[in-house]
Amino acid sequence: MIDSIYIGMTGLLGYSSGLKVIANNTANINTPGFKGSALQFSDLFYSGGNLTSGADTQSFRQVGYGLNTHGASLSFKQGELRQTANALDLAVDGLGLFTLKDSDGNLTYTRAGQFQFNRDGVLVSKSTGAQVMGQSASGGLTPISLAGLQTNPAKATATVVFNGNLSSTATDQTVGGVTVMDALGSTHNLELKFTNTDATTPGSWSMELLDGSTSVGTGQIIFVDGKPTAATATASFTYTPSGLAAIPLTLDFSTDVTSFASGNLSTLAAVSNDGYGPGALTQTSFDASGALILTYSNGQTVTGTRLALGRFDSQDAVGTVGDNQFTALDDQAWHSGVATEGAFGSVRSSTIEISNVDLSQEFSDLVIMQRGYQSSSQVITTANDMLQELFAMKSK
Repeated sequence: MIDSIYIGMTGLLGYSSGLKVIANNTANINTPGFKGSALQFSDLFYSGGNLTSGADTQSFRQVGYGLNTHGASLSFKQGELRQTANALDLAVDGLGLFTLKDSDGNLTYTRAGQFQFNRDGVLVSKSTGAQVMGQSASGGLTPISLAGLQTNPAKATATVVFNGNLSSTATDQTVGGVTVMDALGSTHNLELKFTNTDATTPGSWSMELLDGSTSVGTGQIIFVDGKPTAATATASFTYTPSGLAAIPLTLDFSTDVTSFASGNLSTLAAVSNDGYGPGALTQTSFDASGALILTYSNGQTVTGTRLALGRFDSQDAVGTVGDNQFTALDDQAWHSGVATEGAFGSVRSSTIEISNVDLSQEFSDLVIMQRGYQSSSQVITTANDMLQELFAMKSK
């Protein structure tokens, strides 16, 4: 009967641990990236004893001594991916985990992708301040930083594109509004003057690019059947703004430029150029491959460092350290890579992965733990009553 009390105690201890695991799961039902766990139970041990007469096989000679627990097993089932309004809230749709490095240089991994850029422009975890690691060009780990990326420099115009019709019956035509950007981001408005030279070469026009009254250069365009020939569809000039370096310019007439009779009315115009002024950083986000996407006020976008992801071969290689972080217990079972490659999955921006805890399953397990605890308690109470009865018999 004393052994029965000890066995009942193992049940109380085991189901108390099971209740603790369930409590931890339900408490973290709203914790982003949380992975639920389940306590592993087993029978404790057996001892032999001559408790039966007749058959003496080993199975009839063994007596169990209660309940044992082997710790909690993590479930890495993916939780629901939920949209947010923050572009730096990230989730991995797949097996990968984000890689973090703390102030001591220790690496940890997480599925909770709630990040921000700190005052130094380094991407960090909101909850711990640990640096979010990216993959360098050589394949190593590197912090994701905005250093040197807060502004986007101006780009001088290299190509100006035209479209429209240059009337073949006109004697001359001047196209204004040819906007050119210099290397400092300043704009210059040029003019392109056309003179009909059909009398000399059929379908030909001479061109002169003007900066005010100053000639930048001359060229020729020839039309055959109303379209510019391949050899003259582009014209090259060198424009030197006052006090600045020379800018090589290409005037492109190869698309949607024609020359048909339309009296003195021509619609030829400059429609675009590839130069732009300086811009300030306005938005940061990540694409599906985990690459940093920087958007600037001048309409330009720049692709930066890609997020470094980790994944494991076996759950035995994963340890929990709190703050939604995991550590590698066996480096040989961990792999490093980037999203959209291998089995790492893809990155979802403006999204977080919520807890994978199934609340209905936890409530069901809670009832089982409660019944088990009550049953073990009843065993101890019954064994105690039997002992009291035995002592009472002896006292008589």
